[in-house]
Amino acid sequence: MINYIFGFFLIVGIVYGSITGNINSINDVFIVDSKSSIEMVLNMIPLLCLWLGIMKIAGNSGLIKKISMFMSCVIHPIFPELNKNSDAISYISSNIVMNMLGLGSGATPFGLKAMDELNKENNNSDTASRSMITFLVINTASVTIIPTTVISFRALNGSNNPTDILLACIITTFLSCLFGILLDKLMYRIWSKYD
Repeated sequence: MINYIFGFFLIVGIVYGSITGNINSINDVFIVDSKSSIEMVLNMIPLLCLWLGIMKIAGNSGLIKKISMFMSCVIHPIFPELNKNSDAISYISSNIVMNMLGLGSGATPFGLKAMDELNKENNNSDTASRSMITFLVINTASVTIIPTTVISFRALNGSNNPTDILLACIITTFLSCLFGILLDKLMYRIWSKYD
C-alpha cells in the first residue's frame, strides 16, 4: 500500500511540475538529490555497522537476553490477560529491548512474532485483542535509550557531540510511551463501559 501512495505522490509531483513549468526542478531532484541521498546512506553505513556490531556483542554475551528476562517481569502487569509464561511476553520483551537499544530493524522480527502469538491467543480473530492494541501502542511509542540512527545523522552533519541528545531522547520517548500506555488503559475502560 505504501508503494502505491508513494507512486501516486511521485506522479502528482511530476504532473504538477510539468504543468507549472518547473520541469528543471524535477530533473534536479532526480539527479542531484538522488546522488546526495546515496552519499548519505554510504556515509551512514560505517556508523550503523559500529552500533550493530556493539549490539551483536551484547547479544552474543547474553546481555540482551538477560535484559529481556528482566523486562518480562516488568511488562507482564501491562498485559494482565496474558499468562506469565506466554511466548508472547518473551517476544514483546525482546522487541522492547531492541527498540530501547535503537535497533528498530532487529526489533521488527520480534514484533511480528509477538503479534503472531497474540493473535493465536486471540483465537485468530479478525478483531484485535486488548493485548494486541497495547503492544502496538508500546511498539509505536517505544522508549529509546540509544537512538543509533539519529546519532549517525548528527555525526554525518558535523555535530560536535552527536550523543548529547541521549538524555532528551530518553525523557521524551519514556514520556510518550507512558502517555500512550495511560491513554490505552483509559480508552479501554471507557470502551468497556459501552461494550
